[in-house]
Amino acid sequence: MDRTGQEAKGQERADAIDLVTIPGIHRRFLDTFFSPAKMNVYLAAEPRWVMALVLSAALMSLQVALIPSEVWESLMREQSLAQGGTPFPMPDWVADWMGILTAVGAALSTSIAIPIGAGVLTGIFAFILGDAGGYRQYLAVTAHSFFIPALVGLFIMPLKIATQDPQLTLNLGSFFFFLPSGYWLGVLTAMDLTQIWSSLVIAQGAHCIDRRRSFTSAAVILLSLMLAMALIIGRFMPN
Repeated sequence: MDRTGQEAKGQERADAIDLVTIPGIHRRFLDTFFSPAKMNVYLAAEPRWVMALVLSAALMSLQVALIPSEVWESLMREQSLAQGGTPFPMPDWVADWMGILTAVGAALSTSIAIPIGAGVLTGIFAFILGDAGGYRQYLAVTAHSFFIPALVGLFIMPLKIATQDPQLTLNLGSFFFFLPSGYWLGVLTAMDLTQIWSSLVIAQGAHCIDRRRSFTSAAVILLSLMLAMALIIGRFMPN
C-alpha cells in the first residue's frame, strides 16, 4: 500500500471516531486497563503523549516515595552482605533525603525509558517491518502502557514494605515457587506480569496504528523480545 493509501485510511479512522470526542487523560487512563483497543484507536488517530508520560512518571515516583527509608537501608545491608562487604549504618542525612532522591530518580528514569522504548518500537515496526505509523504514535502508546506497572506497583506497595523488599514484583516466578533456585527460576522471575500486560497493550496499539499488523503477530514479537531479555537477565539473577 502506498503512502497516499495509508494516509487515506488513517483519515477514515480519524473521521470515524470524531477527533472532537477524544477523551481526556482520566478516561484514557481507565481505558488502558478496561478497554485498551478503544484507547489505542484514539491514540493512533491523535497521538497524545505528554500528560500520559507525566502521569506515569508521577505514579512511579509516588511508588518509591512511599517506601520508608528503613526498607532501603535493609536492602542495601543485604546487598552489602551478599557481596561479602561490611554493612554500614545509613547516615541520618541520607535517610532524611532518601525518599526525595528515590522519587526524583524514579521520575527521571521513567521519563527517559518511555521515549527510548518508543524509539525501539518505531525501529522494529516502522523501519524493520515496514508498518505504517510514526514515532509520536508509538510514544503515545508506550506512555499509556506505563500506567499498568505504575498503578499495580502502588497496589503491591504494602507487600513491598511488609517483606522489606522494595524491588518486589509480580512475576511468573511467583507461580513456579516449587522450582529450585537457579537459572530458570531467575528467568521466570525476570518476566514481570505487569510488563507482559503492558506488552499486550502495546501490541494492540501496533495493530491500531497499522491494521495490516495483527494483534497476534505484534504480541508474539514483543513477548519474544521480553523472553530474550529475561534469558539474559536470568544469568545475573542471584541464586
